[in-house]
Amino acid sequence: MLFNLTRLTGWLLALFSLPAHALTIFACQPDWASLAKVHAPEAEVFSATTAFQDPHFIQARPSLINKMRQADLVICSGAELEVGWLPELQRQSRNAKVSPGGEGLFFTTDYVAVLDKHDHVDRSMGDVHAGGNPHVQFAVADMINISQALSDKLQQLDPKRAAQYLQAGEAFRQRWAAKMLIWKNRALSLKGKKVVGYHATYRYLFAWLGMTQVADLEPKPGVSPTTAHLTQLAKLDPSNIYAIVYASHQNSQAAKWLAERTLLPTIVLPQSVGGNEQSHDLIALIDNSINLLLASSR
Repeated sequence: MLFNLTRLTGWLLALFSLPAHALTIFACQPDWASLAKVHAPEAEVFSATTAFQDPHFIQARPSLINKMRQADLVICSGAELEVGWLPELQRQSRNAKVSPGGEGLFFTTDYVAVLDKHDHVDRSMGDVHAGGNPHVQFAVADMINISQALSDKLQQLDPKRAAQYLQAGEAFRQRWAAKMLIWKNRALSLKGKKVVGYHATYRYLFAWLGMTQVADLEPKPGVSPTTAHLTQLAKLDPSNIYAIVYASHQNSQAAKWLAERTLLPTIVLPQSVGGNEQSHDLIALIDNSINLLLASSR
């Protein structure tokens, strides 16, 4: 009897000493999956999209519904970027933790000084977000705020690993702050440069670097380039423009058409983490994007 009691006590001690279940994290973009992995190395992290997909338009597939059903935390950009598919995933997954108002729902734009907010939007304006530009993976100045908020959220959801999340978050923010100084100094020559863009994907990066997107290959946000619109852009004075910039997931035809007629160089930037071989995490994404901008022949 004593032997059995001893064994039982040993099993109970072993049971309660087992590590708590690591968090399961659903990220709407690879950028937030990358950020989650840095802050929560033991978590199971899944990205719903890749750098070669348009995050505005994703199908609410059964596989994504199943992943969301299992999630303890969902990290998305917000500001209506995922409005076409995230609500459907939430509805069909029936996971209260990550539904509106749930403690496991985290929007990165909640911690950013969002640019380009609108008091009024309608269909005539194209794919314009009233809440502002949601492409905050390039919001360099705000990433420290996002990191702090994410670290706090992880500690709230998984208090047993609070010390780990605290340490990982502090390490990331120190590294990011150091890189910001390097990036600013390296990119001084880009300040004041004007570019033609494709959508407003790099709005935050351009603003932080002191660059300006003076024209867009899209006639309206979310509307594909047209011959009439590109013909008007071909009248721009190329001597005042640094380059035509577009993302690796976008069709290159419009940029090449305009480049042939203006002799402007084109620059292809990664949209997100994984957009090219060099952009393997968030820091590398910014690093590589600045390097590519600097490599222009102008």
